[in-house]
Amino acid sequence: MDTVNYGLIGCGMMGREHIQNINLLPQGRVSVVYDPVPELAQACATLAEDAHVADTLDDLLAFENLDAVVIVSPNYLHVEQLQRIVAKRPMPILCEKPLYTDSADAAVLDALFEGYPHPVWIAMEYRYMPPVAALVAQAQQATGGIKMLSIREHRFPFLPKIGDWNRFNAKTGGTLVEKCCHFFDLMRLILDDEPVRVMASAGQSLNHIDERYDGQAPDIWDNGYVILDFAKGSRAMLELCMFAEGSKYQEEISAVGPKGKIEALVPGPGRFWPKLLGAPPVPQMIISPRAPKGPYVSEIPVDPTLLEAGDHNGSTFYQHQRFNAVVRGEGEVEVTLADGAKAIAMGLAAQESARTGQAVAL
Repeated sequence: MDTVNYGLIGCGMMGREHIQNINLLPQGRVSVVYDPVPELAQACATLAEDAHVADTLDDLLAFENLDAVVIVSPNYLHVEQLQRIVAKRPMPILCEKPLYTDSADAAVLDALFEGYPHPVWIAMEYRYMPPVAALVAQAQQATGGIKMLSIREHRFPFLPKIGDWNRFNAKTGGTLVEKCCHFFDLMRLILDDEPVRVMASAGQSLNHIDERYDGQAPDIWDNGYVILDFAKGSRAMLELCMFAEGSKYQEEISAVGPKGKIEALVPGPGRFWPKLLGAPPVPQMIISPRAPKGPYVSEIPVDPTLLEAGDHNGSTFYQHQRFNAVVRGEGEVEVTLADGAKAIAMGLAAQESARTGQAVAL
């Protein structure tokens, strides 16, 4: 096909980012959108250059000029919407993370997609941030085989969402699923290995404590540490803090092995950078050999057009570029249903470990 016509399910902030990046694809356009909030749907339809506004999900799936769907709805709706797509109009799907929020849904989706004839891609955008992709490509050579992997995210609190769904574990799966499945996916990708044990300490220290929604206090965590043992002997650690928006870099990834260390430093969204400090920081990759000693610092700038199209350092565009090619019959799915499920299993295990104080075997 010459052009992939997308249907967008969910028209909030992240839905707008998907549209802005699909708009940059020479062979892609959003033809129809759906959101239960009419004002959001209409705003996204305008952003997509006069897309059709569907009144219901079923109406979107019945729209004639439709080749693929992108699910950008709240986490707890993903499974039901995936079931509806498979039942009513099977087609290529790009589904935002997390794929599901309840461990019971793993078997449900395994059965649902057994023999499914179309590509399904799970949106793990962080893989495609240019400095992260550079680290992934060079990590084994720079380290001589990774023994220790560390991912730090120091960032802003959860942003407001329609219906305040991201304030509660029941609708998000918990912070270590909702936010951190990205990082668990990166660990598996960078190490090319599977985790066997998870230990975590996490909680809610500062954010949203005084907020109330229909009389309920938010229970979403805002900081934590997660340590994972991997099957081939490597160790990985995640450090998350969601009250550190003053940081120069939002993500810092470090991999170390017998030959040396490699790091990727990724700034947060440019729109949050204080203008009085000048231009936002540029992503960096740092390679620090043991002999001769480094470090060697490389800047990895991101196309300004891509920075303007979203909050994820250009990664949403590169992800869509690859998914678009798959829908057109070129290339293969790079982030599979299995990848999405394994990242969630790691997050759910981390949630359980932090809750109970016990290590959890995977």
